[in-house]
Amino acid sequence: MATERRTVIADAAITTLARAGGRGLTHRAVDRQAGLPMGSTSYYFRTRADLLRAAVDRLAELDEAALAPAAGTLAADLARVAEQLLSADRERLLARYELALESVRRPELREFLAAGTHRVRGAIEQRLTEQGVAAAREVATAALALVDGMIFAELTATEGQQRGRAALEAALARLMSAE
Repeated sequence: MATERRTVIADAAITTLARAGGRGLTHRAVDRQAGLPMGSTSYYFRTRADLLRAAVDRLAELDEAALAPAAGTLAADLARVAEQLLSADRERLLARYELALESVRRPELREFLAAGTHRVRGAIEQRLTEQGVAAAREVATAALALVDGMIFAELTATEGQQRGRAALEAALARLMSAE
């Protein structure tokens, strides 16, 4: 029950970050978003830092689950996840950007985000290693940066015409097959 409640609160924190921004993330706002009695969030996560850590950990958990191998290649799976983040899971994406911006001023948050990124990069690296890709760690780092950059460009429309899933998959496939 406690683990379930913590997950509900972490999910509500992600939604709150996406909808109200970093300044809108309060224990009371999360209680309201989760439909819990006032004080529930602070019972499980005493400080705002604890709440931020819960959101970051939950984002990493959701990202790892999304990266589970599907019927395609790693490039196809990463492109699918990117497309999903830009549509159905947009709140997850917006919450991550809110956290990233706040981490510029809060070094402890940067450490939490780095740990979450490490988990996701590790999942990508493991798949690359299983596929026999040389320098899997470096390729995983580059693939993650490419996906992040393309997602940001799509979200903010800085590149003009939107690229689709096929374009992202092709770019990732080229990266992963480069020697």
